[in-house]
Amino acid sequence: MEPRLVLAVSAVLFTLGVLGVLLRRGAITILMSVELMLNAANLAFIAFSRQAGTAEGQIYVFFVMTLAAAEAAVGLAIVIALFRLKGTTDVDEVSLLKW
Repeated sequence: MEPRLVLAVSAVLFTLGVLGVLLRRGAITILMSVELMLNAANLAFIAFSRQAGTAEGQIYVFFVMTLAAAEAAVGLAIVIALFRLKGTTDVDEVSLLKW
């Protein structure tokens, strides 16, 4: 597959992730958008790795996938705790750091 096409798909996915983080207010939707951005970065790493003919990009993808799994586990645990405490997952309504 053409590397430019793969990078274009990666850029579109990353842009959709950024829009999801900026425009949505649900904590689960924001976490899913962050995962989408991480997967777009993984796709770019793989495209550059295949273009260069090395395995370094695939090693980076492995570490990013590990980070994404940890982020999902910790993020979902925080969302569940906030929902139990406040009764909502709307990030505008949940503010525990008020003075």
